[in-house]
Amino acid sequence: MKKFNLFKEIIVVQRVDFMNAINSNKKFAITHEGKIEFEPFSPTMIAIFEGTIPPRSPLSPNLQRPLTEILGKDYRIVEDDDRILIKASPAWQSIIGYNRIRSLYDDTTADGIDKFADKELEQIGWYATEFNITYREIVEQFESQCEGTVICIEQEEPYQFSGLGFVSDIEQARKVAFDFCVSTIQEKLVNDPDYATLSGDEEEAKNYFLS
Repeated sequence: MKKFNLFKEIIVVQRVDFMNAINSNKKFAITHEGKIEFEPFSPTMIAIFEGTIPPRSPLSPNLQRPLTEILGKDYRIVEDDDRILIKASPAWQSIIGYNRIRSLYDDTTADGIDKFADKELEQIGWYATEFNITYREIVEQFESQCEGTVICIEQEEPYQFSGLGFVSDIEQARKVAFDFCVSTIQEKLVNDPDYATLSGDEEEAKNYFLS
């Protein structure tokens, strides 16, 4: 998976597409790749902005708004000929709200990852906890082996990370997660004395992965 770090990335939108969207009076989204989408949105879309730009009141003394103000104070916009350049990291809390429903996992809170949006992966994660396998450990397998995107804010000093994960192939992610849990549990059953005798829940989890 690739990281799309909003602290470092600049989203580039074609000016004509941007102007058409803001003048449409329709709800639209700007994706992290700089594309414009209108409702209904794709279930795989990663948005850095969603909304409608209302027209100014006819009573306003100035009907023309600077482009730098149109998306709101949390977006930094630079005009570059036929392109609009957007820095979106200050809008991170809004971006979480736009994308959480479409993400596979949410790593934006102090509690870390505690569930998967996919039902089958959530079952894998649930059973894996019986052998002290964390959701974070499973996600690390996605991030190293699967295609997809982690949209995030990450900085090193002081270290800060917050992100949402999206995989391109859910079937691959399920297989990666299941295979990782199988190999980890097999190793623990052989080498970890804590699993020399299994509880009822541990036995059920073992049967789920190793039957």
